[in-house]
Amino acid sequence: MDKSKLLDRLGAAGEDRLLLAKVLDRAGQAQSRNIPAATDFLSPQQQALALDLLRLAGIPETGYTRLGGYEGAERNILLFLPDWLEAADAGSQSPIRCLRASFREEEKLSHRDFLGSLMGMGIVREKVGDILVGPAGADLMVLDTVAKFLLQSWNSAGRARLAVTAIEPWEVRVPEVKCQEVRDTVSSLRLDAVASTGFRMARGKAAALITSGRVQVNWRECTKPDKLLTAGDTVSARGFGKFELTEVGGVTKKGRTSIVLKRYI
Repeated sequence: MDKSKLLDRLGAAGEDRLLLAKVLDRAGQAQSRNIPAATDFLSPQQQALALDLLRLAGIPETGYTRLGGYEGAERNILLFLPDWLEAADAGSQSPIRCLRASFREEEKLSHRDFLGSLMGMGIVREKVGDILVGPAGADLMVLDTVAKFLLQSWNSAGRARLAVTAIEPWEVRVPEVKCQEVRDTVSSLRLDAVASTGFRMARGKAAALITSGRVQVNWRECTKPDKLLTAGDTVSARGFGKFELTEVGGVTKKGRTSIVLKRYI
């Protein structure tokens, strides 16, 4: 099946279609030239779309790997593997570089400060992976095409001065993720019922949020309030954050299902 037909079957349009066309180009490059070929950094939603496309195209999971610079990264690249490269050895061919931007602790910089500074320097978002902000520094994953420029030229974010250095992947400092455990019972595992608990809103409002197209389940848009969730599903909504359905328990005497959510703060 040619590229256009694949993208049509996936229903890709606009920016998503351009992105997915590039993913197919990288896959084709690795196959035809027998060299590693990597995408730019992809958001979780973009990764979900890309993986759907690769399955539709018949590209096996052994033909590529996801890399983000550290274990558990949210933004990742897809590195397509030639015949001679195994996934276990793909790190040696990764175009990801790790940088540390240090600042004085009293400056209290945020993720937005760093991202705004990078955009102001003309660095597009897809060249930057996760930005892990700590009390006196931020560790960033960037592509090798911009790493040298940032090491030489990046010296401020917000009103703070930065000292930018290259670090090894094993030196990356991953901040503790803040989350809250929520236990509740729901009438069913429908998306609107669970989202009502997860986003602390009335079920009707949750249903309206879902039908408006602002909710994603496992990073894929879902507009069906009656979609049934299972343990391990992640639900996010623009403007309301995200939560994970970590446990589904038994049914109470009143016919309600007990659940445990991990709500990200």
